[in-house]
This record gives sequence, structure tokens and C-alpha cells, in this order.
Amino acid sequence: MSDDPLLQPFTLRHLTLKNRVMSTSHEPAYSEDGMPKDRYREYHVEKARGGMALTMTAGTAVVSPDSPPAFGNLFAYSDDIVPWIRRMTDAIHEHDCAAMIQISHLGRRTGWAHDDWLPVVAPSRLREPAHRSHPKAAEPWDIGRIIHHYADAAERMQAGGMDGLEIEGYGHLFDQFLSPATNHRDDEWGGSFEGRLRFPLEVLRAIRQRVGDHFIVGVRMVVDERLPDGIDTPTGITVLERFTGEHLIDFVNVIRGNIADDAALSEVIPLHGMPSAPHLEFAGMVRGRTGLAVFHAAKIDDVATARHAVREGKVDMIGMTRAHLADPHIVRKIVLGQEATIRPCVGATYCLDRIYMAGEALCIHNAATGRELTMPHIIQRSPVARRVLVVGAGPAGLEAARVCAERGHTVTVLEAMPWAGGQLRLATRNPRRRDLMGIVDWRLAELARLGVDLRYDTCADEASITECGAEVVVVATGGLPLVPAVEAGGQLMISSWDVVGGDVRLDGDVILYDDDGSHPALTTAELLVRSGVHLELVTPERTVGIDVGGLNLVPYARALNEGDARISLNQRVRTIERRDDGRFDVQIGSDHSPVRHTRVVDAVVGDHGVLANDELYLALVPRSSNLGEVDQQALLLGRPQRVLTNPSGEYQLFRIGDAVAGRNIHAAVYDALRLCKDL
Repeated sequence: MSDDPLLQPFTLRHLTLKNRVMSTSHEPAYSEDGMPKDRYREYHVEKARGGMALTMTAGTAVVSPDSPPAFGNLFAYSDDIVPWIRRMTDAIHEHDCAAMIQISHLGRRTGWAHDDWLPVVAPSRLREPAHRSHPKAAEPWDIGRIIHHYADAAERMQAGGMDGLEIEGYGHLFDQFLSPATNHRDDEWGGSFEGRLRFPLEVLRAIRQRVGDHFIVGVRMVVDERLPDGIDTPTGITVLERFTGEHLIDFVNVIRGNIADDAALSEVIPLHGMPSAPHLEFAGMVRGRTGLAVFHAAKIDDVATARHAVREGKVDMIGMTRAHLADPHIVRKIVLGQEATIRPCVGATYCLDRIYMAGEALCIHNAATGRELTMPHIIQRSPVARRVLVVGAGPAGLEAARVCAERGHTVTVLEAMPWAGGQLRLATRNPRRRDLMGIVDWRLAELARLGVDLRYDTCADEASITECGAEVVVVATGGLPLVPAVEAGGQLMISSWDVVGGDVRLDGDVILYDDDGSHPALTTAELLVRSGVHLELVTPERTVGIDVGGLNLVPYARALNEGDARISLNQRVRTIERRDDGRFDVQIGSDHSPVRHTRVVDAVVGDHGVLANDELYLALVPRSSNLGEVDQQALLLGRPQRVLTNPSGEYQLFRIGDAVAGRNIHAAVYDALRLCKDL
């Protein structure tokens, strides 16, 4: 028996969990027609296979048709879900892992203009800033049917083989009734504390009556909303005491804060640059005050913090939810003594932002997460070892080298710079984003473990590649900075790379022309305002950072506000002209109107993404056996590349990442994984 606190069993009512590590409820948006079909199931099964004791599914499964999904939620109100739940729980249980689910009515935290087009309901007619729907105040018949729906949904989850469930009680209908900030009613469902408590109590009573005592029921509840007129800590503790006094719940999953807008949500679900485990002490206080079993997850992204949380009695079960998107095999690696090989969560929060932006959670640097049906978390060895040369040690090249080495190939990496990381090193020049270097550092450690020959200060050319005698050449040379095109004076524009890299230092009045809408421009903006310049950010888009998700936008927006930056939407830089005094006249105008305005500034910085650095690749094409061609069908089906258009060629040739076209970190590692896993 291990003495590791994380590996100790924990008994919750009748259920014994084999260790203290769990993945808390979250919605990856992998559902199909509101059902947890194959993709959804395999995502959770992989984590069970990876050794955790409990995987909480859904974030959240909705109990009523007038709680339409806001982000791919499961339909707990449909009987059709039961067999899908049963398939998922059976598969999870095969790995000695418990399965629970979160159910909820979203209340005002959703929209009305999809699915059945029913009006959004809430305790009072108060709009939530994040989802912007104007709700109707729930009538008594609404309240009665929704309570009944909660019980129906719980019964379905029990029939589907779940070990238990939790009620979502932060930002949803359950606590919208409970909080004086969102419940302004003066009838028996509001007014006093007892009135506000009535709906949550009736929901829990109905559920417990329906599922009986041999089923785990808990709440994921905000114990302190951190709002002047919201639920405070004494109130939250009192509520939990009332729930336990009636034996209605078995655990509390502790939340602190509110999620009504992106800024508040980022305090509940912190991202990189924010403190680790910010609410852990609070969770420990709740455990001490209530005696309840406590679950908790909020930026618990490394094993050391998780181990501390359990060892010091802060929690009974620790949620490492985003960490398991980065590596679903955390517990297995701890058990095997391979803790150093755990792929780290770097806090980029690409996973959450992508749910809202593109309808699916993806890890910034684990391309297998969410793709378990087609992409492996554990790389299988190839029956034939080959000599592989990778050119470039950015995220794409490092991932290609790692996967090829895991396949058993002999791998050499050539990098022109004296360090690895490529463009990612520029991103980490922003101190707030330095944790992104974990993407590089982990891969460097893996390459060292796997015996990869990594050569720095080596500029690859046709001759050096021939000398290596490689059978496969993977070009991952990244991209080069682009500035936006303007009508005149483009040569006077400074690249954002030069600013972030420290090659150019600016002061005075500066225009940043962002014609790409992604992280590099906003990182440039943040560094500029922090340095004290007077900044105007100009973009032709209808919002700033259009390709940056809401949570990641928060710290950028904070910096721009604190620096009193001016933001000009729907505007382009048209011309730049140097004045006699050394400053610049800059004309800006809109696509929507011929009118132009002139700014007088000290510098103009531009960002237009990157241009593929493909010179080496193009030079290598004639001597390759496939002439650079990729069999896309084989790539998508997970089959080896067998294109042979030049039988006299010396090597197979491929390019990945920004060497193909400017994209992002996830695209780079996905390129590498799906190509190299079958080499």
C-alpha cells in the first residue's frame, strides 16, 4: 500500500473510491444530439483507463427543455439518454473508476433562440451579462414542473448506472433562487432567506425521494459569491448545514466566486498568470465547518499541489480537471513512478475558450484529447525503425520528434537558434504567459529521455540534410512575421515581433494595427501599455482579439483599461507618412465608409499573422520520394503515408505547423501527432 496521500482510498457513503483524484464535471461539448455518444464516452473512458478514481461527466446535463444547451450540454430530460449513459458508465466501471454526472437547469445562463425557442426562466427578470437573455420570472407552475424535472433526470441517471450525481449550484437556477443578487421575488419562493432556500430544498428532497439512500447526491455550490448583495460565507455555510440536517447531500464540491461575466469567471476558473489553487484554503475551511466530504477543483494543475491539498486535509477528493485534458494518465504515471513524464497543464485555457468559440474543448498541446477515437495518448512502437530528421524545434518540430522517438525511430532535430521553442518563446516574453514554456520544457525532457539527437545553432540546408542520411524529413521551420498591407508607407511599420522580442523599444503615442485578431497582437498591446506608451489599438474587426477567447481576453482587456488605451474597432490603417519632426501622420478609415481620420503618433506597429517559412521545404521537394505530397485520406484514416511519385527520391518529405500556413500551437502539435503516429 502506497503512503502517497493521492493514492489512498476514500469511502463516500457506500461507495469506496480507489484514490483521491477526480475530474470534476465540465462540458467538453462532445455530445451529439444531446447524447453522450462514442466521442463523449471515449473521452471519459480514457481518463478512467489513466487511473483516476472518479470521473464526473457533464457540465451540465440539462433537466428541462426550457434550459437549452449553452455549450453542448447533455439532454437529461430525454429518456433516450439512458442507454447512452449506461454504455458510458459500464465502460468507465471496467477500469475500477466511479462515474457521476452533474444535472442542472441553467436558468438565465443560456439563450432562447435555439432548440425549442422557449423563453428563458429565472427567479426574477434579471439578465445575465454573459448570455444576455432577458428571462421571464418563473411562475409557480414553472417551479413545480422544474422540481419534478430534476427528480426525473436523477432517476434517469440512476437507471443509466451512474454512481451518483451533483446539482450545479453556481450561476444556475438552483442558486439563482438562493442568491439575493438574483432572486428579487417577494412571494414564498423569495424575499426572506427561508423563501430563497425553498427551491433548492425542494429540488434535493424530490431527488432524494426518487433515488433513495443508496445513491450519492451532492451539490457543486458557490459557498461565497464574492458579491456585495450575493451569497456570503456565513449564508453558504448555513445552507450546507440545512442540506445535511435533512440528510439530502453526501458531499459539496466547493466553488467561490460568480460567473455572470468573463472577468468574474476567470477568478473562479483561473488561467495562466494567475495564482495556483486560489480557493483551496477556502475549501478547507468549508470542510472544517461543515464536516461534509469536500471536492474541489480550481487551477489544481500539478501533482504537488494536489498532494498537498489531500495531505493537509483541505479536501477529500481533488479535482485535476484541466490537468487531465493535458494528460489523462496522471494517476497511472504516479503509480508507475513516472511522475516526471506527466504532460503539464500550462493554464492556457484554450480548452474552455474553444468551447465557446468552436463548440469543442481541446487541449493546447495534447491533440489526442477529445480525439480518442482516432488519436492515441500512448504511442505504439513501429515494427520497423527508420532514420528521421526534423528541422525546427518549435512546438511542431518537438512534437514530431517526440512521437517519432516513441515509435522507436532514430531521430535527429536541427535547430538554427541556440534554443528551442520557436514563436512560443515570443509569447512567453509576456511575464503573465511564461507558463506556456511548459509546452517546450516537457518535450525537451521527453526527447532527452528518448535519446533524441537535438542540435542547436545548426542551420539546415540541402547538403546537411543529405549528410544525415535520413529516410524521412519533417520540415517544421515555422513562420515569418507579416505586417498588414497599407496603401502607402508600409515600410514605416514595425513588426509586432520586433516589439515583443525587445529589438525595438517605443515610447510616446503608438498605433498598433491588429489585422490578425489573435494572441500575438494582444501580447504586443499588453507589453506596450505596461511599458507606459499611449496606445491606440486599431482593428478592422467588430471586436478586439476576435480569435482570442473570452477568458483569455480578460487579462488583456484589464491591461488595456489600466493603460488607458484607445480601441478603434472597424478601422484600418490606410497610410503612414513621416513628418518633418520625425513623427508620423497616420490615416485610418473603415471598410464601411470613405471617411478617414488622421492621427499623429511616434510609431506604428503592425501584426498580420505569419507567412510560412517554406524556402527549405521547397528546395527539398525535388529530391524527395513523394515530392512533398501528403495522402490526405491516409492521414485522416490513420494509415501510413505511402505516396511514391519519385521512386529515385532520397527521402520522404513532409512539412507541418506554420511551415505550411500560419495557425496556432494546437494545430502544430496536431499536425505532428497525426502524421508521425503512423510513420
